[in-house]
Amino acid sequence: MSSAPYGIVSLATAGGARARSGPRRAAPDGDRSTLHVRCGSDIRDALATLGFQGDFLEVADPLVQGPVPATRSARAYQDTRATFIADAYGMPPTEARARMAGEAAGLAAEDRYARVVLWFEHDAYDQLILARVLDSLHGARGLAERVALVLYDPARDGAVVGRVRGLGELTPERLRLLWNRRRAVTPTLTAQGRRVWDALRRPEPRALARLARGPVPGLPTMSPALTRWLQDLPWVGDGLGVTERGILRALAARDGAAATGALFRAYLETDDQPTLGDAMFVAVILGLTRGPAPAVVRTDEGGPERRATWAMTDTGRRLLDGAADWAALGGLDRWMGGLRLLSPAPAWRWDADAGAPVPVSGAGSPLT
Repeated sequence: MSSAPYGIVSLATAGGARARSGPRRAAPDGDRSTLHVRCGSDIRDALATLGFQGDFLEVADPLVQGPVPATRSARAYQDTRATFIADAYGMPPTEARARMAGEAAGLAAEDRYARVVLWFEHDAYDQLILARVLDSLHGARGLAERVALVLYDPARDGAVVGRVRGLGELTPERLRLLWNRRRAVTPTLTAQGRRVWDALRRPEPRALARLARGPVPGLPTMSPALTRWLQDLPWVGDGLGVTERGILRALAARDGAAATGALFRAYLETDDQPTLGDAMFVAVILGLTRGPAPAVVRTDEGGPERRATWAMTDTGRRLLDGAADWAALGGLDRWMGGLRLLSPAPAWRWDADAGAPVPVSGAGSPLT
């Protein structure tokens, strides 16, 4: 997880000496007070290097994992997410609560700025957070005149700035090109974000699956991202999500054992739509170590999981051979948005043939 300060920081100081080196140029955002919103800190120093002088807000609650409650209580929402983050990623509870409070306070302060710019890319991690941010902006004053979206879409922007996994891979000069391609955020766009945000928090995935079939007007990367995220439901057959299966395949390709870093790199080479950072990746590995018949075991003597070594078990091999069902084996207990998935019979699975989630045993009728 990012170690950036929680809440709004100034770009005028974020880049340190790099932001002040070289010839002085007019700040690209210097014509009015500006808040830059990003779901990480990866471009913060690059913006400072380019001479941006506005403020920067990191909104990085990883909505791709853990419970996302539909409560209207901001306190209850923050408590639920902070508890998950502390448990899943080993963050001290006080720090997790500070993260949630800082993000909420920063989003609530958007009205103080003459301009708000949202910087997002195409993967599910970014797109779910974008939906949350758009929902928070719905009904904001002077929306189309004040709020803009920089959305990296490989199909649209790849020829201009190159095809990359994320904004953090772009040079400052290429980020400036994307800045020049920003577009207004309209009430129609925030309404689409609200649709996704509401669907994400429901206890079943029907509405989200309809959005995944797309298109989502104004958000061309949303439907593909939702489809990829829904593929992390336990699949019909082996009970594995696509990320879990990818981890086991990456282990198998390395003779059944690997350290966290090497395993993460090997996995990224096989996933054309990766959604996870390193801490979230470790959380998926740990999920595979649970239950009465774990698919993965840790083989070193302790220490941080990011430096651990892992080995695939006979259960893992049986899963890859299609001879076992991870959910039925008792290892499944995780949340996706408002949906809890529990062994031995999760209420929903991903059907690869249908390309959609399907209900299991009493969850309702199949999607049509």
